[in-house]
Amino acid sequence: MDEIRRLFGAVGRVRTDSLASDVTRSTGSKQALRQRLNQLMTCVDDLDPKDKLHDKVAKTLDHAFIICGKKANKPKKDSFRLHMVTWNVATANPPDDITSLLHLNSPKSPDLYVIGLQEVYSGPVRFMMDMTFDDQWSQLFMTTLAPQGYLKVSSIRMQGLLLLLFSKLEHVPFIKDIQATYTRTGVFRYWGNKGAVSIRLSLYGHMLCFLNCHLAAHMKYATERVDEFEYILDTQTFESDKAPRVLDHRLVFWFGDLNFRIQDHGMHFMRSCINNQTYNLLWSKDQLTMMKKNEPMLQEFEEGPLDFQPTYKFDLNSDTYDSRPYRRWFAFNGKKRKPAWTDRILWRLRPEGPPPEEKDEDEDPGLAEKNATQQEEVEEYPLKIRQDSYTSNMEYSISDHKPVIGLFTLQLRKMYETPLVRLQAEGDWSADIDAMVLYSPLQPFPSSAWDWIGLYKVGFTSVSDYITYTWVKDDEVSCNEELTQVYVSKEEIPVLGGECVLCYYSSTLQCIIGISEPFKVHESKVAIEEGLVPENINGLDKTTAS
Repeated sequence: MDEIRRLFGAVGRVRTDSLASDVTRSTGSKQALRQRLNQLMTCVDDLDPKDKLHDKVAKTLDHAFIICGKKANKPKKDSFRLHMVTWNVATANPPDDITSLLHLNSPKSPDLYVIGLQEVYSGPVRFMMDMTFDDQWSQLFMTTLAPQGYLKVSSIRMQGLLLLLFSKLEHVPFIKDIQATYTRTGVFRYWGNKGAVSIRLSLYGHMLCFLNCHLAAHMKYATERVDEFEYILDTQTFESDKAPRVLDHRLVFWFGDLNFRIQDHGMHFMRSCINNQTYNLLWSKDQLTMMKKNEPMLQEFEEGPLDFQPTYKFDLNSDTYDSRPYRRWFAFNGKKRKPAWTDRILWRLRPEGPPPEEKDEDEDPGLAEKNATQQEEVEEYPLKIRQDSYTSNMEYSISDHKPVIGLFTLQLRKMYETPLVRLQAEGDWSADIDAMVLYSPLQPFPSSAWDWIGLYKVGFTSVSDYITYTWVKDDEVSCNEELTQVYVSKEEIPVLGGECVLCYYSSTLQCIIGISEPFKVHESKVAIEEGLVPENINGLDKTTAS
């Protein structure tokens, strides 16, 4: 409407007094909009169809109708629950039970789990084993969450830094553009004991990035911690035109052992505040809060109130803050550490671009086009975030840090709601006969000769946890424009059977783009008739799976 008013200027019988009224100034008022539309009709009557202004008005009105049509036909917003954990585990072995850490008894289950760990044990022998097999911590989370219907979508490890991302199975075909990277900031920025690991992805078309950091320790290095964070943001890049850097993503989570301390307060005062739960008296001296005042980049990140006791430093296997006696040896100061909120979870929604009239006229055309596209995406597919909980879990005492948990609700409008591929098992499946898979593309995607379809037991833990797989092109039996049939050898099908699903894995996109409904694989009648006892059948089943 501002465009229309600009086009008309003083043409026609526009009542300037009415435009200046309080009602009209309220852009959210329907009455104001109706008044302006009535004034527009008066102006249209005065237009000459041969005048160029007539065409401009027509195009502006066409644009207005398109906008109104899009708003009227927009699908509903969907809410996604996100459960985040950051924990410096101090090289300890995993606990026996992580039920309370993951809130598995909660009536509301999350859609995504993001777990960031620091100081996972990375001794030479253990680290080499972890490079070949999943580490103990990953195994624990996978075996705990798989029966709950979650799949490990991605993970990345850099020495002691570990980042895991799990999703409910129903969302997996809509998680794309998955990339993971790392940055070392340790000794000479070569050693990986400090730094960051990240996973970026597209969730129903919205670009998210999760950044797990372990920054420099000790009270006096607050500035160095900010420098390290800026270095991480500058050096981490992704193969993407849409979001090549961390801050290009619609939503960024920054979390981990950020190592910011509480300065200037004495130990007695801090213990008193903690015992009385007057945490707010300590907030003003929290280094991260203080650094935010002078660092514009940090000001873009939000954080919930620190309404839980500082999570560092505890005596092992206790809830007692560092109680070591003062010692000095080999010139190292052995005094006890002050409590601090070293373990944090922050987030940043990408700021909306400035209005077009405020942009520099000499701005790079490519950048201007990118900003315009981003702004259109924000308007068409909004993304909002709400933090529902921000707290620590005092139950776990294997480390000198307590884990911190953040619960979030993401409200977004999906950019697409159908998977790229639909697939299903054809007929009855058992190890007695060869089987067939049917699949059909629902949307165009970059297919490859390296695409494959995997057979999985219901409750599988990750993409690599398949029973068997078949190459889509090599084992293709028949194909038309709508449907393709792929062959699976009976020798690859588990003898004991069970509940299974099929997953289409795109080698180009490097993710699962289609999942079948669960179906029954029957026991082998031949094996039963030949008298194979369950122990032998189990052995054959394991051999087939391997």
